[in-house]
Amino acid sequence: LRESPSSTGGPLGDVLSSERRSEYMFINLSGYRFVDLPDRDQLRAPLLNLCLSLDLKGTILLSHNGINFSISGDKESTEALIEYLDLDIRLAGIPLKLSQSDYQPYRRMLVKCKREIISLGQDDIRPSELTGPYIAPKELQVMLDDGHDVLLLDTRNDYETRVGVFEGAISLDISSFRQFPQAIESLPEEYKCRPLVMYCTGGIRCEKASAYLKYKGFKKVYQLEGGIIEYFRQVKVQGINNLFMGKNFVFDQRKAERISEHIISNCHQCGSPSDSHINCANESCHLLFIQCESCRLKMQNCCSK
Repeated sequence: LRESPSSTGGPLGDVLSSERRSEYMFINLSGYRFVDLPDRDQLRAPLLNLCLSLDLKGTILLSHNGINFSISGDKESTEALIEYLDLDIRLAGIPLKLSQSDYQPYRRMLVKCKREIISLGQDDIRPSELTGPYIAPKELQVMLDDGHDVLLLDTRNDYETRVGVFEGAISLDISSFRQFPQAIESLPEEYKCRPLVMYCTGGIRCEKASAYLKYKGFKKVYQLEGGIIEYFRQVKVQGINNLFMGKNFVFDQRKAERISEHIISNCHQCGSPSDSHINCANESCHLLFIQCESCRLKMQNCCSK
């Protein structure tokens, strides 16, 4: 795999040659770019056919304003997809986030044409033209260690922040990213003049959220480069002091990746410490909730009797 523009040094191949590589069969690859794609509809079929031929699974979203993808497959297949995207100058060199797993975390392969690649309900916000500058994980640590008056803002949904957060971060208690504009209105006016570093899972929500904040008059808006996924990689590669507590929620069958041993949430049924999300096994429910192992056995993976 080619080098990641979002990394501070080594090629992404270093991830694939890390410890216990032999135990992992699947490369989980995600990336995005805000860029004008007037031929969005024509891009869909060739992309889908390629991914199906490579036995990749996951989702690719295409809009007239960009691309967003999360896919999984073996090393050769993921490399082939990257090479294909690099043939289009608009999609070449997209910063990539990688992780590994010993099973396929997606059930099928989808390529969808959407109005927005990340839904904020603000069509006039264009991150390709204006967005907050990036801060690398190491830069963030230096800022915090030096006592800078920095605000950390979590742009994720409440079910994500429930199991993992940065120490001292502001959570907006939203159930959908579309609620972000309304939630921002509750922030103190003084925040508009203070350095504000936003973070999310892989960076895409911060691109649009930072553009929205600048539009609303916030002066010093920054993004944690690569989101929590890249932050955790840099923690391991550079030996950065990890400030993230708990798990990073991910949108596939894995549900989350553990970043630290902290358990900051509780079972929704018995109240004991737990940070394992599960979808209710009742076919008419499928509620996403937190359930400990004891309640899982007792309730047969369901949210109620």
